[in-house]
Amino acid sequence: MSTRNDNALVFDTFKQAIKKYSDAHPLLHSDRGYQYTSPLFQNKLKKYGMKQSMSRVACCLDNGPTEGLWGIIKTEMYQMYEIHSKEDLVQAISKYIDFYNNQRYQDRFKSKTGGKE
Repeated sequence: MSTRNDNALVFDTFKQAIKKYSDAHPLLHSDRGYQYTSPLFQNKLKKYGMKQSMSRVACCLDNGPTEGLWGIIKTEMYQMYEIHSKEDLVQAISKYIDFYNNQRYQDRFKSKTGGKE
C-alpha cells in the first residue's frame, strides 16, 4: 500500500508477486495508467514471460468485476473494523479478504461460504 499510485508502488508490488510466485507466468490485467504502459514496465513483463491485458480506452466495464469487489470491500469492511491508521487499514483488508473468501455467504455458492464446510 502507498499514499501514491506511482511507479514505485507498481514495481514493488510486481517484485513481491514475482518473489512469492516465481514459477507463475500469469496474464496481468491493468488499466492504461502510465505505470503499466511505460517501456520499463513492459520490459519487466517480457523478462518474466508475462502477457498483459489492458482495459479498453474509456470502457469502465472492462474493470467491472474488480470495481465491484472493491465496492463490496469498502461497504462491508468499514462496518466490520475500526480503522484509524494505515496499519489498521492493512490489517482490515487482509482480514476482510480472508473473510470474503472463506466465511462470507455468496450467491455463486448457493448461499454458502467459499470456505470448506
